Amino acid sequence: MVKAFNTTGWPNMKDPDYAGQPATMLVCGDDEEANRVVADLATSIGFEAIDAGPLRIARLLEPLAMLWIHLALVRGMGTGIAFRLLRR
Repeated sequence: MVKAFNTTGWPNMKDPDYAGQPATMLVCGDDEEANRVVADLATSIGFEAIDAGPLRIARLLEPLAMLWIHLALVRGMGTGIAFRLLRR
């Protein structure tokens, strides 16, 4: 089992590109091959896939999804928002 595709809304599934930068899709699972398959799927539709760790970490994705919903719908930012992991 792999957890992914739950931290954003459908508009980002349709188009995860933000001015040439892909939105981040976090992937959690215990099977490296399964994680790679899901990450490849995410990448193929335009996301930057990040392996966030084992399935026990997947519960941490739920609050991120709730934050996206809150910002988009409650705070009025709309569904054209996405999270992106930045690195130095």
